[in-house]
Order: sequence, then structure tokens, then C-alpha cells
Amino acid sequence: MRCLAACQTELAIRMLDEILLPSFEVEFLVESKPLARRLHDSGLNVTFGDLKRTDTYLKADLTPGTCVVVEDNGRKSLRKVLEAIWDAGGTLVYVLGVGISHTRKREEELKAKFPELNYLALSELFGGPLLTEFSRSLTRLKVQQYQRFFSDADRVLILLHNDPDPDALASGLALRNVLRRNRQTAVIAAFEGVTRPENQRMMNLLDIHVEIMTVEHVNDFDRIAMVDVQPHYFGGEIDRVDLVIDHHPEQSGYTSVYKDIRVDYGSTSTILTEHLRAVDANISERTATAMLYAIKSDTLFFNRQANRVDIEAFSYLYPLADATLIRKMEGAEITMERLDYVLKARQNGRMVEQVFCAFLGATPREDFIPYVADFYLQLENVQWTIISGIVNDTLVMSVRNLGYSRNAGEFVRKYFNEIGSAGGHRAMAKAVVPLRNFKERFGNLQADEYTEKVLALALEFLHEHQTPERKLVKA
Repeated sequence: MRCLAACQTELAIRMLDEILLPSFEVEFLVESKPLARRLHDSGLNVTFGDLKRTDTYLKADLTPGTCVVVEDNGRKSLRKVLEAIWDAGGTLVYVLGVGISHTRKREEELKAKFPELNYLALSELFGGPLLTEFSRSLTRLKVQQYQRFFSDADRVLILLHNDPDPDALASGLALRNVLRRNRQTAVIAAFEGVTRPENQRMMNLLDIHVEIMTVEHVNDFDRIAMVDVQPHYFGGEIDRVDLVIDHHPEQSGYTSVYKDIRVDYGSTSTILTEHLRAVDANISERTATAMLYAIKSDTLFFNRQANRVDIEAFSYLYPLADATLIRKMEGAEITMERLDYVLKARQNGRMVEQVFCAFLGATPREDFIPYVADFYLQLENVQWTIISGIVNDTLVMSVRNLGYSRNAGEFVRKYFNEIGSAGGHRAMAKAVVPLRNFKERFGNLQADEYTEKVLALALEFLHEHQTPERKLVKA
């Protein structure tokens, strides 16, 4: 495609020449003879002429199908330049703002007279990519530093949280890839094994091995890394860590040689995708499939705690992954056991002011609790779900919301952090409280009393600092 570029400065000309070639056949029009001669001598296709005259563009064979780029450096003569282009028959006109401080105001002024033009600010065109490149460079430096630190270790431990989910499993695989290690030299491990059917299927289909170990075995490793989890999760049992990569809110009370915690990311796999890309690592189909599934799972396919970087990571991984395997892994999501607990929550639950609260009683596996919480959040008129159950001697609570009301993480921290472990994001959170501690704080409640108590706490929390636009609708 042919392009005419009417420019005033060498910077704009050099930049457009670099960007537009070879996709466009570019001819530059300039008003300075010395500049035209210098650029012509360097090999550019440049013509000298008065940019405010219609015949300049007619001589350049301007047609309605010619793309015209006009540099805007703030000069008042720009309007006359545009009038000449329009009089010569130009229709595809792009104005490139270079060094314009108030680009929106400038755009409005020009479009008032030339409504068909397209205005592009140089800062908008290059600010994002430039910041992305800077960020990638910083990530590359960080990754290279921890790669060197781990390189002389004989045995590396990549520790996941208990009952690892897809994000933890995929992040373990990805970190092992970043460290350029194998199953023998970098062990992926957890203190409690995988119980959820879809996660077990993921492990089987992708041949992911998670070793079950005790706290005592941690000291057998030369370097310790944690992914999708931080040391506080283990209640002070881990006294040293060399690397932490996580997307959950950062916790205090520990030190790590290296850490990369990005709370605004929807998954830890997104962070590790950037780590892999920063050092140009080869990503196997197995690892890409695991990470793609993890991003999709942790963000509920971008319906929860997701942003631009998660979408970019997903787009990058998609052609490298096996979509058929992902469909197989997702097929294990619904089971008869889970449906039993969905029905139990329906029978015992209460909904007030778009908050659904239910107590499942004793549950053999923890995964039933967040599954029910996610399930009921899909119901019409439900903005919050708070589902709890007892696993062994521990009360586990999963909190979900639509993401635009008050923070779920703040809710569990306010009422349960002092008596257990609690935290999370705006749209999802979790509390794990020893049953004895819960009874000491709230009393030995029966099932229906428990539901009413937690519901009352939730409504108390939601009514604090409530604004009209966030007011819950009473059922």
C-alpha cells in the first residue's frame, strides 16, 4: 500500500520509515531543502515541497486510496496542510501528534473542522510498548539473578500449598523450566496431596508428579522455592526460603532472597509466563497446556481477578498448548459427590440482601467448599457466597463475590485472621480456622446458628461505608 508522510522533523521521518517499511511504499514530503537532500542521500524517498499547497500532493500522485500521515508538532499551519490534502482528494488521513501536551484537546479542535481524520498521539503509540519492554527487561534481570543463585544447588525444592490447584501445579512445572532442571534435580512437592478430581486428572494427563513430604524433609534441599504460596501459609514451620513467586496479597513476617509478588495478576502462571518469555525459554506443549489451563481456571476464564497481562499470557500460550487435553481436564469438574454438597447448601443455606451463606458441616475433602461457593455465585441475584465446612478439626470458609462490591479478603481478615489464617483478593478469599479457636470466639454453634452468625457478620461488613451505587438489594 502507498503512503505519503508529510513531516517537519527528521525524528518523525526516521521513526515512520522504520515502522512502515516494508509493508508500505512510503514517500516523505518535507519543506526543508537541506533536510530533503540529507535524507535523500541516506537512501530515503523524499520530495521537497510546500506542504500547505494542494499541487504538492497532486504532483505526488495522491489518490483517495493513498494513506497520508501528517506530523503535528503544534504549529498553527497544520490546518492549512490538512485543507490542501483534502482539496487534493485525500481521504485516509492520519495526524501523528509529536510533542503535543494536550492531545485530546488538540484532537477535538482538529476534528471539529476535519471530522474524518484520525488522530494518533505518539505517547499513546509508543508509551505502552516502551513500558512493556522496560518491564520485560527488569523481569529478565530478576530471573537471571535467581537462575544464577539456584544454578550451583544439587537439589532444589519447589514447594506448593496443600491440595495444589492447577495454578500451583502449572507454576511448579514452569519454574522448573525456568531453572532448566528436571524431575530429579528440582522436586515439586506439597505437604498434602491433590484431592480434587479435575486436578488429579490434570496430573495424570500431563504426567505431573507431586511428591508428598514432611516439614523435616525441607532441610534436605539446597534451595527452596515457593510458587502460588508464601511462607506464612505454613504457620511458621518453614524458617527459610530462597524464592517466592505468587499473585496473592503479600504477607509480612518472612524474608526471601528473591521474590516476585504481583497482586494485580490473576494467576501465578501469568507471572511465570513473563519469566519464561523474558529469558526466551522454550516452553514445551505440556508446560504450556498446564499454564493455559491454570490461567483459565484461576480467573474463571477471565471472569474473576483478571487483567490485560493475563489475557496476553493466555494469547501467547494458546498456540503452544493442547486444547484437547484442556477439554479433558475440564470434564472432571462436575461429579455426583459435588452435586450432593450443592444440594446440601441449597437445603441449609440462607440468602439475604444478595448474600448466600451456607454451612456444609463435616466434609471429607476441602475442595467441595470452594466448588459450592463458585457454583452459587452463578445464580441470579447473588452477589456474595460464603460457604463453610469442617475438614478434620478445622473450619474452612470460601468467600466469593462479583468483584465490584467490598473486598472479600478484607472480610475474612477482619473476623478470622486473629483466630486462624485468612486472606485473599477482592473477589475471592479463604479462611482456615482451628475449630477450637472458632468455638472460643463465637461459641459452640449448631449448624443453623452458624449460618446465621456468619451471615450477620457478612451483612455487618457490607453495610460499613456503604455507598448508594454499591447498596445491596434486599431479597
